Amino acid sequence: MGFPDRIERTIELAHPPARVWAALTTAEGLGSWFGNEAGIELRPGGTAWMRWKENEFSADMRVERVEEPRVFGFTWHIYGLPEGDPRRTYVEFTLEPVAAGTRLTVVESGFAQLTDDAHKTAFDGNTRGWSSELGELVDYLDAA
Repeated sequence: MGFPDRIERTIELAHPPARVWAALTTAEGLGSWFGNEAGIELRPGGTAWMRWKENEFSADMRVERVEEPRVFGFTWHIYGLPEGDPRRTYVEFTLEPVAAGTRLTVVESGFAQLTDDAHKTAFDGNTRGWSSELGELVDYLDAA
């Protein structure tokens, strides 16, 4: 395909990996920065969900990879596709200890399976979304 399959962002956080891991993999953490409320079964094959009250949006996920405290991955519905569409993207967070705290890389892949119009909607929306959400993660971690 002629368009990108993945979104990748890396940020440095002034917090230890254990703290970042908890923000990514607990209902309390996810519900504080990523949504307004959340639930998670932290095991491969487990379910997870997030809800945003301001726009009544929800996201249901399937936990795919858990390698505490370094890798957490899940699949979720592709933004812009009809609710019953079975296609998903895969999101993976990788944590790496660094002198100042944690280097966090998030990669969302699977956009190449989409048509041009669907790709533009999903890829552009999630590119903006990751910029916003990672900023909220920084704010959440820094406030504690």
